[in-house]
Amino acid sequence: MCGPEVVETVHRRIGRRALFGSFGAAALTVATAGAVRAEPVVASAIPAGRLVDLTHTLSPTFPVWPGSEPFSMRPVAAYELGGFLVNKLSYWEHTGTHIDAPAHRVRGGATADILPLEDLIAPLVVLDISARSASDPEAVVTTEDIAQWEREHGRIPDRALVAMHSRWQNRLAERAAPGFGADAAQMLVRERNVVGIGVDTLSLDRTNDREYPAHTAVLGAGRYGVEALANLDAVPPAGATVVVGAPKHAGATGGPCRVFAIVPG
Repeated sequence: MCGPEVVETVHRRIGRRALFGSFGAAALTVATAGAVRAEPVVASAIPAGRLVDLTHTLSPTFPVWPGSEPFSMRPVAAYELGGFLVNKLSYWEHTGTHIDAPAHRVRGGATADILPLEDLIAPLVVLDISARSASDPEAVVTTEDIAQWEREHGRIPDRALVAMHSRWQNRLAERAAPGFGADAAQMLVRERNVVGIGVDTLSLDRTNDREYPAHTAVLGAGRYGVEALANLDAVPPAGATVVVGAPKHAGATGGPCRVFAIVPG
């Protein structure tokens, strides 16, 4: 890694435009020199099936909750000055595809760094409310949605992550958005013992519901939420397994995470 003296040299000797230019030149040099490409490695422990990335790519243009600062990234070290490329990242914890730990809503609640690992790998249940949300941006997941899912697929598995699919992943910048209703969220934690709930919007609750009943029910029960999920249309309503790569900085109320599903072949 580059030491502080290298980072300081970068700031002192080259401006932002020059730095980006040198990075581009360096990238071209590496490409034409036939750089070694890392081949993907699939661990033998991963169950057979296809992998579906449920994570948005984070960038400065990614929508954030009103009042939050957007994600930013700037280079602080260059290949030409020390041999390594380094970026400095800046973002609020609840940015991009991210986890909400209980401490986000509940004083004294568990932080993301101490969530049990076994809770971060779970059966994935997808509740599709997109038919309603297409005409009603304030639609909510209801207990009837849960009942209908169970009529078709059986009882929600114990310790599952239940995700709302509203087809909102390309509409995140809109002011109004769907979420979980209070009764449904309470049912899932009290009667179905879920590890958490997830949404393809920026909030577990409807955007305009400032009482935050879903946050309160789920995080208040010591479970977690995952917001801004992507590609839920690529996974089945039942049968997949989800892996939540939660952050582990001390005292984390949440943070961006890599989430993916394993869909049986």
